[in-house]
Amino acid sequence: MDVDLRHHGDAEIGGGLADFAVNVRTGMPPEWLAERIRASVADLAAYPDPYPARRAVARRHGRSVDEVLLTAGAAEAFVLLARVLAPRRAVVVHPQFTEPEAALRAAGHEVERVILSKDFTLDPALVPEDADLVVVGNPTNPTSVLHPSEAVAALARPGRTVVVDEAFMDVVPGEPESLASRLPTGIVVIRSLTKTWGLAGLRAGYVLADPHLVGRLTEAQPLWAVSTPALVAVEACSSPEAVAEAEAWAVELGVERDRLAAELTGRGLYVVPEARASFLCLSVPDALGIRALLRQRGYAVRRGDTFPGLGSDWLRIAVRDRPSNERLLEVLGELGI
Repeated sequence: MDVDLRHHGDAEIGGGLADFAVNVRTGMPPEWLAERIRASVADLAAYPDPYPARRAVARRHGRSVDEVLLTAGAAEAFVLLARVLAPRRAVVVHPQFTEPEAALRAAGHEVERVILSKDFTLDPALVPEDADLVVVGNPTNPTSVLHPSEAVAALARPGRTVVVDEAFMDVVPGEPESLASRLPTGIVVIRSLTKTWGLAGLRAGYVLADPHLVGRLTEAQPLWAVSTPALVAVEACSSPEAVAEAEAWAVELGVERDRLAAELTGRGLYVVPEARASFLCLSVPDALGIRALLRQRGYAVRRGDTFPGLGSDWLRIAVRDRPSNERLLEVLGELGI
């Protein structure tokens, strides 16, 4: 049975529910960033100028400006790639964020799935040799698995495009497995500012790729697709000071994530090991039933059965601050978990 590729965490929230379903950092954006975004409204009469933000992203990753395309979030990047590329054999490595596959199918492409098993670690040998488009997440949503960069880079072949969704890479201290600053031949990296900086409503992301592909994507993108406030946010969040701030938060997040994972594991649950993103993926008997009971008690978590490769006994839980996580653990305890 197929799954609803268009179901995302935002469909789980609302009605006053405590949000453990959406992987966007709460309490964001910080005031210094919010003030810059508010100030940008004074310039809305002028058409957006993407160059300063492109230059800031290029500097942040040690790339050239012509290797950067700014997009209205990572979601637009997937749509543009689906429109520009003409793969003969497209493969999406699952479980992962479903929007890349949805975008490919919407553009009329057939898509094959490579399903990773158990601990959901990447084995490049599982990908068909003649696949000319491969999509993989790193760290992967919903599993929180961080693949070694060598394993991801090993997917590259002459004539193959490898799209790496690094939307959650900035929650990994030091970003040791990122390919953004290396960008091997044939590798396309997609990044998002949504998660760490709380900018889901602003839509801010970018593509890093070779200049030729960036040029083709630019031709397919509507003019002025990224608004002035989003451009201001991209430039600001790419500064050394902002990167250092994000790094400090990522370290704090890792401590709390590991503590929460240990608590859940101690209760006999299977939590996908070595989680490195801002969420945990866990197997729970009758997960859909547990999800419903949590909703009755005011808590929203992300169902796992809409991710290919998972099923009705999986949930994804966003990592929040310690008091919020403790309250969720208490409620789970009341449910016998």
